[in-house]
Amino acid sequence: METISSSYHLPLVLLSIIIAIMASYAALDLGIQVRKAKSIVRLAWGSAGALAMGMGIWAMHFVAMLAFHLDIPVHYDYLLVIVSILPAILSSGIALYIISRKEMKKVDVFLGAFFIATGIVSMHYSGMEAMMMDAAIVYNPYLLALSVLIAFVASVVAIYLISFVSKNYQSKKIWSRKFLSSLIMGAAISGMHYTGMAAASYEPHSHQTHGYDAFNSIYLAYGIALIILILLGFVFVSVLIDRRFENQSIISERRFLSVIESANDAIIISDSTSTIISWNNGAENIFGFTKKEVVGQKLQTIIPKRYQQAHRKGMDRYIATGEPKVIGKTVELEAVKKDGSEIPIELSLAAWKESDAIYFSSIIRDITDRKRNEKKINQMVYLDPLTGLPNRLLLNDRLSLAMDQADQNKHSLSIMFIDLDRFKYINDTLGHAVGDQLLIEVANRIQSFLGRHETLSRQGGDEFIVLLPQTTASEVTKRAKAIVDALNKSLIVDEQELFITPSIGITMYPTDGKDIDTLIKNADTAMYQVKERGKNNFQFYTPEMNEAVSRKMQLEIGLRKALERHEFTVAYQPQIDVNSNQIIGAEALLRWNHPEWGSISPAEFIPIAEETGLILQIGEWILKEACMQNKRWQDQGYKPLRIAVNISSRQFQQSDLLDRVKNILKETGLESHYLELELTESIIQDSKHAVAKMQQLKKMGIHLSIDDFGTGYSSLNYLKTFPIHTLKIDQSFTRNIYADPKDASLVETIITMAHNLNLKVIAEGVETEDQLRFLQQHHCNEAQGYYFSRPISADEMSGMLEGNAIKI
Repeated sequence: METISSSYHLPLVLLSIIIAIMASYAALDLGIQVRKAKSIVRLAWGSAGALAMGMGIWAMHFVAMLAFHLDIPVHYDYLLVIVSILPAILSSGIALYIISRKEMKKVDVFLGAFFIATGIVSMHYSGMEAMMMDAAIVYNPYLLALSVLIAFVASVVAIYLISFVSKNYQSKKIWSRKFLSSLIMGAAISGMHYTGMAAASYEPHSHQTHGYDAFNSIYLAYGIALIILILLGFVFVSVLIDRRFENQSIISERRFLSVIESANDAIIISDSTSTIISWNNGAENIFGFTKKEVVGQKLQTIIPKRYQQAHRKGMDRYIATGEPKVIGKTVELEAVKKDGSEIPIELSLAAWKESDAIYFSSIIRDITDRKRNEKKINQMVYLDPLTGLPNRLLLNDRLSLAMDQADQNKHSLSIMFIDLDRFKYINDTLGHAVGDQLLIEVANRIQSFLGRHETLSRQGGDEFIVLLPQTTASEVTKRAKAIVDALNKSLIVDEQELFITPSIGITMYPTDGKDIDTLIKNADTAMYQVKERGKNNFQFYTPEMNEAVSRKMQLEIGLRKALERHEFTVAYQPQIDVNSNQIIGAEALLRWNHPEWGSISPAEFIPIAEETGLILQIGEWILKEACMQNKRWQDQGYKPLRIAVNISSRQFQQSDLLDRVKNILKETGLESHYLELELTESIIQDSKHAVAKMQQLKKMGIHLSIDDFGTGYSSLNYLKTFPIHTLKIDQSFTRNIYADPKDASLVETIITMAHNLNLKVIAEGVETEDQLRFLQQHHCNEAQGYYFSRPISADEMSGMLEGNAIKI
């Protein structure tokens, strides 16, 4: 009978072989992971490995089948195709299981190879059976047998190669061996498949039985290949990350051992029977025993006899219950040296489980000298060593006592948290010696304003706290102002005149905190408010400060999700020709409808977006949305107009800004001269780079305008240099035209200057007819504001475009 001719799509054939090689390489990597892992981790790697390896083999098979083309339409039974994955995964799991065993006998190899080959053959020929066509498949028994033999031999080779690589993964040549092994395994797997395909011939049915529709298998093949390559990529990345962690763990262990040996403290590791298994040099120096003398001996060697029974009971209790009493704590005890003498020690004991065994680490410090000098140290423990001021510990004691007295006497007390502005700069520039002397001078100057019962404490660094018991807010205000004024005067340090200023946060007890931590934390919060508002001042704490910090954090979290949740919208404010009253453009304005808080002001969330970098994604979204809407209006037959979009400083600084704008214009189909980008003065301060970028934007046909003109660090030079089209007068000037003659003069000057430079002028914030009349009289070109229209939705804007003119 006549057979149906067939052919192969060569790129897919090559792709199938590449998949086979990559799956083989992944199998070698996973074999290493499975062999190294233990217990549940081994099961996890084995399962993931079986899935990835099996999917890779199946994908090679199915992509290769899709590369095969007959002269008749072919369809596939996808249920059977999916079912054919299972033998591949199962056979891969068997292979990984065999190589994970400690001993691998030949009988295990050949038995495993039999099952693996059975799985691969089953996968292949069940996949062949999934072909649905008007033809019957006839197999050449010799080639079919050869394909089964190749599958078996390939399985044996795969098991040995995976086992070899997993055993020798630390070899220097392992990469080349893995690559060569993956080529061999990939060739064997591919050889089995294409031999099996060669064993099949296709005889057409005598009459048509089904009307199968042809479909483009190439796209499906590439899609499957892409998915599998991504899956294998995840495998490679996972293995790489795991090995990075493993290498870091080895390095950390070496460092840990190095630290143990170099430590002056005794570091002793013992097991659950109190047998010593590690003894460092510090232990030799403290106790006098060498490693050879004590490793393998009991800990009782260094424990006084009177404590040995209590030690044994404590160990037994912890092993039985897992309840720590001394574990994780630092305690003072006594220990026995080699010469029989006892010394006071400080012991830190820790415990951990490893392979179901419990180990203990003891860090022991000889505190003989500490005990000897304890009385002297106790006198100094409450004072800052540099300034001699009370430290945090003494402050807490005094603050606790003052709070108790305030409760009893129904008085209030105050905390002033003082941080020195620019201290780090002075310290880094002039050196720590000058910095230390400066702190002493500052402490003396503040102390001169305090009474006997008031406390100045140094918290560390350049932070001080003043405790004022039995005081009022008005008294604290006077004191804080006096300290600010005093520290604004120069200080002479090492014959140098230095200037430093304070930022002071103030809290009152009990209104601003019921406990020490809250009182100090809130004072610290108030101090940072001073920092944000320009420094060199004082500020009382208010609950709104914490609310503001919390709200800002919640807004940042919301911003990160707002785009994907479609919470942003674009509002449009018409721009009007002041002479014809025609709508000649619109400004796109971002609006955010928070799911909990409703509409959020752009003035509140835009700075957060700028600070976090989210403005890049948001800015690109509104630019694309505005261009799409403008194109939509044009397609609906409205008269073309220009859409204005604000560009943030971070967007403008993007190196690929031009490409992004080009792509958006191309995607939306909007012609470039219908787009206007509004730039703030701060964006273009870096004129060297700004000019080139703006010239490129102008060459594209995009209109450029300077937004909020006159509110930044204006330079008339850039008006001459920069390729801009329009100046936009800030609304703060427009609104005050009749309220402030200076604003009116400024607006008139800006219009005249712009026209002399051949620039157009648009005024924003127009709210009254008088303002419009003023702009018309002074020949302003365009205007926008609530007098014409508030920012409106795209649908409302469409309604206004129907008449294309504003009724005044």
